[in-house]
Amino acid sequence: MTQTKTLPHPADFSDIRDWVFDLDNTLYPHHVDLFSQIDRNMTAYVSALLQMERDEARKLQKQYYLDHGTTLQGLMIHHRIDPNDFLEKAHAIDYSALIPQPKLAAAIKALPGRKFIFTNGSVKHAQAAAEALGILDNFDDIFDIVAADYVPKPAGSTYDKFMSLNRVDTKRAAMFEDLPRNLAVPKTLGMKTVLLVPQNLESTVVEWWEKASGEEDHIDYVTDDLTAFLEALI
Repeated sequence: MTQTKTLPHPADFSDIRDWVFDLDNTLYPHHVDLFSQIDRNMTAYVSALLQMERDEARKLQKQYYLDHGTTLQGLMIHHRIDPNDFLEKAHAIDYSALIPQPKLAAAIKALPGRKFIFTNGSVKHAQAAAEALGILDNFDDIFDIVAADYVPKPAGSTYDKFMSLNRVDTKRAAMFEDLPRNLAVPKTLGMKTVLLVPQNLESTVVEWWEKASGEEDHIDYVTDDLTAFLEALI
């Protein structure tokens, strides 16, 4: 369908019973800018590990992200780091920018069926963020990068593992993500796909690979307001 920022008709999602949400820049909006703290921590980690200047470390960090899906995966492949140490340091952030979102919590709670967080981050990070938003208790489970054996989205094997573990009927499931490339596999599996974009997208600094080109036929819906989108389904 044509990609527009639009509110769905409830009938479009009437058969959905498994609701799968990415975490960063999805369950909280991009302008909160929480991920920038994680990004700086990852750059600092690469810089310290490889004794690089910050700019050089950041360039390598982003290259690993592009090549392998996460900086962590690149560091594990090329430098055999301890992933737990990396995750602990990357997610040593201040969550005070996140405030409770009672309308979002109510909208998630009202969705029929199960709700999951499916993140390339850690369970600890997801729990801290969701708790700060006041939505943690509304989720049935969190599937993180550790559960994925450190193989990140958009790898097909990681989606397969998540779906198998949770016995998800992909024909009755929906996926919410902020990265277009992470919705390609869900679409092939028969899921409804929803892309979260920043409010005032053109004035927001977004890495080029985070933007949808407008030509992705694997994206069913685009919205810049998750709460409003979910409320329209109730």
